[in-house]
Amino acid sequence: MHEINILCEDNYTLAATVFTPTETVKGAVLLGPATGIKRQFYQHFAQFLAEHGYGVITFDNRGIGQSLSGEIKYCDVTLQCWGEKDMPAVLEQLKLIFPDVNYHLIGHSAGGQLIGLMSNALDFTSMFNVACSSGQLRNMRLAHQVKAHFFMNFYIPLSNQLFGHTKSQWVGMGEPLPKQVAKQWQQWCNGAGYVKTAFGKTIHQHHYDDLTLPSMWINAIDDDIANSLNVEDMISVFPKLSYEVLTLNPADYGLNEIGHMKFFSRTSKSLWSLATKWLNTQSKG
Repeated sequence: MHEINILCEDNYTLAATVFTPTETVKGAVLLGPATGIKRQFYQHFAQFLAEHGYGVITFDNRGIGQSLSGEIKYCDVTLQCWGEKDMPAVLEQLKLIFPDVNYHLIGHSAGGQLIGLMSNALDFTSMFNVACSSGQLRNMRLAHQVKAHFFMNFYIPLSNQLFGHTKSQWVGMGEPLPKQVAKQWQQWCNGAGYVKTAFGKTIHQHHYDDLTLPSMWINAIDDDIANSLNVEDMISVFPKLSYEVLTLNPADYGLNEIGHMKFFSRTSKSLWSLATKWLNTQSKG
């Protein structure tokens, strides 16, 4: 495990961590983070993958954690540029560090949603998404829908107006978010198909129509955001994608909860073999 900096095509620098297996490298994983979540959150899971033979890079998207340059209120980053600029640069770095192996995306929420914006998305062999969905507000159960509408359609605009950015940390939603990231997040969750709402508007080139790679979509029955309807809504953005969906019940794994975030918690280590089994299958040959 060692820290590196990754230079994006537009010369923006990202903070990242590399996890290297001690023995033969079976494959390499780009671990795409959820919106506003720092790379340290995934450290133990990444170490687990490395112990099972997979090279891994975790990273902070620009504007988040150690990839924030200057004051956040002056940060003009968008959610879209995470997919168009940050993730492609991380994949190119992954290929340099771990050459001549298969490359896999393990995406958490936004980390899986944004793959189609990557110019090099077709270089992936497989995708394993956790709690990845369109997050469409109208598909949520009523009690959570009220909370989601409050956060998206009241809290985000108000916080942006008052502070010049969204203080997500005040409501338990990860790191502070650059203004335009939160605004785009709000817009995409209010429409069907998440990123699809920006096609032909701010997004003019993408690979969502081209991706045919095998994919596994993991969600949990206690996840109010990535519920089955929203997972299906996100998958619909990939018309040619080969996919499986697995919905987890925490009780089946001796857990009290999984929700939207707990898959990557050390308390949920009983779930992690789902990822290594998938990677082992996709890395053969």
